[in-house]
Amino acid sequence: MSAGPGSAELAHARTAFLADGASATDVVREPILASWTRSRLWHVPTDHLEVPFETDVDGESALLRAARPVLAEAADQFGAEPVSVILCDANGVVLRRDTGDSRLEGHLDRVWLAPGFSYAEEHVGTNGIGTALEGGGPARVFGHEHYVEHLEDLACAGVPIRHPVTHKVLGVIDLTCWRRDAGMMMVAAAAALSRRIEAMLLEQSGRREHALLHDYLTACRRHRDAVLAVGDDLLMLNDRARELLPPSDQGPLLAEATEALATGRRQQLLVDLPSGLTARVQCKPSFTEGGSPGGVVQVQLIGQVTDASGRTAIPPALPAAVGSGALWAKCRQAVDRSFRAREWLVLEGEPGTGKTTLARAVHQSRTPAAHLRVFDANDHSPRWIADLIDELATGGGTLVLTHLDRLPPDEMGVLVEVLDPHRESIDADGHWVVATIGKQRSDRDPDLTTLLSLFPRTIEVPPLRHHVEDVAELVPHLLGRLARGGNLEVSPAVMRVLMRNLWPGNVEQLYQVLRTTVARRRSGVVEMGDLPPECRATTRRVLTPLEAIECDAIVDALLDTDGNKAEAARQLGMSRATIYRKIRGYGLSLPVGSG
Repeated sequence: MSAGPGSAELAHARTAFLADGASATDVVREPILASWTRSRLWHVPTDHLEVPFETDVDGESALLRAARPVLAEAADQFGAEPVSVILCDANGVVLRRDTGDSRLEGHLDRVWLAPGFSYAEEHVGTNGIGTALEGGGPARVFGHEHYVEHLEDLACAGVPIRHPVTHKVLGVIDLTCWRRDAGMMMVAAAAALSRRIEAMLLEQSGRREHALLHDYLTACRRHRDAVLAVGDDLLMLNDRARELLPPSDQGPLLAEATEALATGRRQQLLVDLPSGLTARVQCKPSFTEGGSPGGVVQVQLIGQVTDASGRTAIPPALPAAVGSGALWAKCRQAVDRSFRAREWLVLEGEPGTGKTTLARAVHQSRTPAAHLRVFDANDHSPRWIADLIDELATGGGTLVLTHLDRLPPDEMGVLVEVLDPHRESIDADGHWVVATIGKQRSDRDPDLTTLLSLFPRTIEVPPLRHHVEDVAELVPHLLGRLARGGNLEVSPAVMRVLMRNLWPGNVEQLYQVLRTTVARRRSGVVEMGDLPPECRATTRRVLTPLEAIECDAIVDALLDTDGNKAEAARQLGMSRATIYRKIRGYGLSLPVGSG
């Protein structure tokens, strides 16, 4: 039984969309049009399939174990029908496929809808599996609604499977059949299977939580240390843990412990905490199922100081670069630890994140009177190398070599010859050498790889959007520098806008924005009208890369049209209803300046 517009009409609408981005909304359903738009942003090819294969699929995940009896019963139910029951994980990777019809099964093999292959929307475009994951709800995709032309003979209905407690999406259950056999009840049937799998997951969760509670109580009885029980939807701390670990330390510690528990093996870690303390952490898994590890974590603080009452005294934070957010503080502590070990270090990150500032601040906090020199590879020349040789030969201090990834390959070879004799120095007064590079791809240049092999440790400096809470500290600090003693502050409304900005240029962009603002107002209170236009577009939340691309396009169109949403929608080739929905979904606002 068919539903919706005719096949020829839909095929024509798809062709029109692929040609100019426009399509009749009375022909194409809004969820399909939104998915087509996302597929275009993903640059999904329309004339052939490029389906990645995942070699490391967990064959014993909690999702698979919960789904097996449900899928076996469904396979019996649909055994005589040309229908395939497909289970996928949260990345769209097919975990299991049951098909009673050999002809349909052969066709699914030819379009790579088979175990191990990912049908995520970013790879395959609009389809029942990937579109259900992107939309977070049921999705039906029939015939020419598929983005890639080789799927037009199929119809599919996918429904997300959520964890019954956390509501996190664990995967998708999908029903796929021939387009001519499709009916509106496919979504209802898939939803029923999803609910049954979620019920099995709930039963499993009860058993896991019981095992975790048993291990936690046992550890509390046997040890006087801080003890935590960590699960996907559960966290317990004993009194000692609450006493020793302030909330700002708990987040970074739990992140490291969860990663260790996911390996399924007992592990011991050393974790640098934002408070300045270092923790020795013992991790003992209770279960590792379906990407949701759980277990018991025992914590001892190393080098802790006690006050007169015998309680742990938290040392002051390292007076390094401005910012106290957990992610920035963890990075700062790691750099400080490298300095104390005199370990040569690579700081990697996006432009403007503060890599050089961080190295300089750690040096000055530990050895303020010692020598520090910065060598910028953008200024490389024979004199640059000669000066570096002289510095290495004439004593200690800190050398910061910035933008090394921008050196020509032959200069990288020369630099390797210069640095190599000094990297194994046992002189306690030798140089601490820090290199900075941009965010690297996996296919790093071999000459750069050889150069960076001289540095035993690499630390990633996070972009500002990942520790945006530090904007509240950075703004008054930077204004104090720029205003040169002038009494200048920002209004609460301006601070809210700055806190919600994505800052693609990181701290450097924030600095330049404030520099432009200070040029307009030297004292008093910065109001909305004082901000440059680039700050006027904000969003309530951090976006995924795909959302950021789409969001940027909408913001640009709105700015180009002075906020005229109808005209912006026309420029983007979408309906007014769609742009209104996306503006609400992304939490976009375009503040009007008071000036």
